Amino acid sequence: MREPVHVTVWSPADPGRRDAVPALFVHGVFTWGDDDAYGFVAQRSLADDRPLLLMDRRGYGRSPDTARSDVEVDAEDLVELLDAQPAGAHLVGHSNGGLAAMLAAALRPDAVRSLALIQPSALRAAADHPAVRTLLTRVDAATAPRPEIDPAEFLRVSTEGMGMTMPAPTPERLRAVRTSMRERPVWESDPPLAPLAAAPWPSLVITGTWDDAPEEYRMYAGEPLLACAEAVAARIGARRLRVPGYYPHTQHPGAVNVALRALWASAG
Repeated sequence: MREPVHVTVWSPADPGRRDAVPALFVHGVFTWGDDDAYGFVAQRSLADDRPLLLMDRRGYGRSPDTARSDVEVDAEDLVELLDAQPAGAHLVGHSNGGLAAMLAAALRPDAVRSLALIQPSALRAAADHPAVRTLLTRVDAATAPRPEIDPAEFLRVSTEGMGMTMPAPTPERLRAVRTSMRERPVWESDPPLAPLAAAPWPSLVITGTWDDAPEEYRMYAGEPLLACAEAVAARIGARRLRVPGYYPHTQHPGAVNVALRALWASAG
């Protein structure tokens, strides 16, 4: 039996709200659940209404190490957590965590109360889009053998090299970067969209507008992610929300938190 993942739990101060349907969050790359740079710290106020469960994917945060991070393994971990909630849970996933949330929701739709995806890395959903094809071509060209890159340098290139601020290379951050460097490519995972479209619960897809993003980052990541978001929202019948910036839940948490509260309320 494999070691369970770590889950940070934020509970309502009001005891009467602690039995509300929880919200289960799953993060993206270079980060972990309660990371204040890229994680869900800015969503903590949502714990006024219900418990928030922040899963650290394997190899990230306080979860066990893994030889190779894999969104399909993350989905299995999410299913175990969903099954442990008597009334199910609202699922919220960002980036690669959004793809894992899609896979988990398709595996256990009866345990999901709503689904919110923040810029999900569901590349296969928009495989024919020119921006996604360009990204995959660029990635294929980068798979040639090369010397191992130092995680701190990889973090620098992935942030400062794209015109963004590099977070402090703490041991926890570098562990997350190291895990991200050897994560199974997300384009190998094809989320089943039909079960999500047929599900009775509401869904929401959130992105930034990317208008003010550094140009290289917008071209390399933003345009493919926007294409994926449009394709996923259209194919599963999700509501679409666009907020300024390119990291919605950290740059504009007010708008994102309002939308999440509304989504959860609409699920009854």
